[in-house]
Amino acid sequence: MSPILYALEHEKSKLSQMERKLAERILASPGEIVHMGITELAEQCGISPATITRFCKVLHFKGFPDFKVKLAAEIAHSDGSPEGSGSSYQDIVAGNPLSVIVEAMQANHLASIRDTTSLLDLERLQSAIDVLCRARRVDMYGMATSSIVAQDFYQKLIRIGVNCTAFADSHMQITSASSLQEGDVAFAVSYSGETPETIDALSCAAASGAATISLTSYGSSSLATLADIPLFSSSLEQGMRRGDMASRIAQLHIIDILFTGMVSTRFGDFIPKLEQSYLNVQHYRHKRGGQS
Repeated sequence: MSPILYALEHEKSKLSQMERKLAERILASPGEIVHMGITELAEQCGISPATITRFCKVLHFKGFPDFKVKLAAEIAHSDGSPEGSGSSYQDIVAGNPLSVIVEAMQANHLASIRDTTSLLDLERLQSAIDVLCRARRVDMYGMATSSIVAQDFYQKLIRIGVNCTAFADSHMQITSASSLQEGDVAFAVSYSGETPETIDALSCAAASGAATISLTSYGSSSLATLADIPLFSSSLEQGMRRGDMASRIAQLHIIDILFTGMVSTRFGDFIPKLEQSYLNVQHYRHKRGGQS
């Protein structure tokens, strides 16, 4: 199942009666939906075209045409995938041979990156890159596994001279957010999009005047709704045994895209700093006999 259809299936209980009818119609025959006009779909579901437009925007699409384009791309990819290479993530199984484990991890990570890429909104990504490039200061928030993703972004940005810090402590997140102002950026990571500490920090940053960016799994969530620029990774990974492995890879995929986009946008400013940081690390590491 595609990330979009998966999100619809798992969020039906949160929808209004009219929205649920629409979600069920889409899930019943997604291939038909991509060829329909908004008026035809509205008549079939007994709802108004305005309800369909609002529904799509709740799911962070620009409207029904944008929804259809992305759903069609996912369906086309799914239809063209070799047997066994779909978005079926494999859980940890007792007694699996190592060769099977290696293949399963590769399949999970590749599926996560592929599914995340299919959800990318290039305009939204470009907006995030532009805001980050202009930022006076960038503070990053994330708890538990999400803090590892925030830390990875911090280690990349610090190498190109961006004034930034990553916070994993909830009290320090609020302290940081309180000191932000217009021209600063708060970047919050939460796979669920419902981590209370991260929501509080981003809310505080927004109240302080900072631009806000979120990175969550695809679907409607409190954090994504709160952010000025919501970014999404694949939402297909489930199960307590996985330890957020594929989801972390998906989020790091987005981080790498943002970083590369920033460096490409301000190549003349950032590349010399990136090269100098590399040379300095090499110099001092060799000075100490090559020890890390």
